[in-house]
Order: sequence, then structure tokens, then C-alpha cells
Amino acid sequence: MKQNKAKVIGLTGGIATGKSTVSNILKEKGFKIIDADKIAREIVEVGSPAYKKILDYFGESILNNDETINRVYLGQKIFNSQTLRAKVNDITHPYIIEKISKEIGLYSSEDIIFLDVPLLLETIDKFEAKGICIDKLWIVYCDEKTEIERLMIRNNLSYEEAVKRVSAQMSIEEKKELADTIIDNTKDMETLIENIEKALKEIS
Repeated sequence: MKQNKAKVIGLTGGIATGKSTVSNILKEKGFKIIDADKIAREIVEVGSPAYKKILDYFGESILNNDETINRVYLGQKIFNSQTLRAKVNDITHPYIIEKISKEIGLYSSEDIIFLDVPLLLETIDKFEAKGICIDKLWIVYCDEKTEIERLMIRNNLSYEEAVKRVSAQMSIEEKKELADTIIDNTKDMETLIENIEKALKEIS
């Protein structure tokens, strides 16, 4: 059952395809953005239930001096381990999705809400189980070669490291096939803005 009259647009893409750039442009245009990455940081603040569960599992070696979770260090630990990555996801996803559901409710008077989630397609069943209806799916797209090049520059990675990170996710070509709308980000900023404006006009 749909939570409210707002149309919920799922916004996702591949690593370094430009999803955050699109999200920021939409925010500047006045649209409400629910940012799953921001929520993921909030739900592991010191003393929170998710924080305590992660600490119980991984121990104090993952903490900074101020007792906050060292997200870079934890990310490195789980990147090469599907088991550890699944454990962190099992702990955090219920809290993230619960908070997203509440924020959708807060924006119930909006016509459109954008739900910015990096791994939306990989976790969409969990959203559906919570009663969160994704009306349209936008994929921010660039070809894999460009994706790898951008990731190398953004994160100061070697080619091999960038390929490894891109390969760890569902391919952007697979995601593209599942999209209702493709936001092509292979060219310059001006073209990207034009593509976003075109996609906004197509929302019905």
C-alpha cells in the first residue's frame, strides 16, 4: 500500500557514475532528497543500537580516538570479505530502511521525493518488505571505462584497484537494463543538467 501521495523516485547508479552530482542538482532545484548514505552515517553514531551491534561483532579496533567508528578502516576490512560485508549490512539495513520510511512520511505533502540509495537495486526487496513503493527508477549512467577512470581520479586508486571496486557491484550495464529512466552522465555538466531536466519533464 502506498504511504502517501508523493511519487517516490529511486535514484541510483554505479560507483563514480555521478549519482551524488545528480542528487545535488536536484536538491538545488528544490526537490526533497532522502540520502541513504547520510542516514547510514547517522544510524551508527556513538551509542546507537547499530553502533553497539557493530562494536560487539568487530571489537574496539574499528574505533577512532573519539570512539566513533572509523568508516574507512571498517570499509577496508569488509571490502574483501563477503561474510563481513553481509554482517554489516544485516546490522545496518533495518535501521536505514526504518529511518527512510519515516522520512518519506515527513515529506507526505510533496509531489516528488527522490530516494538516493547507492545499492538500491541490490536491496529493493527490503524496501518493498517495509512497504516503501518505488514509483520510478532513475539510473545515473556512464560506460564502465569512464566509470573506472573517474574512480581512479576521485579515490586516487590504481587501475587494478578501481576495476576491483567496480567489479564488486552489480554492473552499470545490468542496472541500465532495469531503469525506467537513464540519466546519461558520459559528457559534460551542461549536458548532464539538460538530461536531468528532460527526465523531470517526463515524470507523470
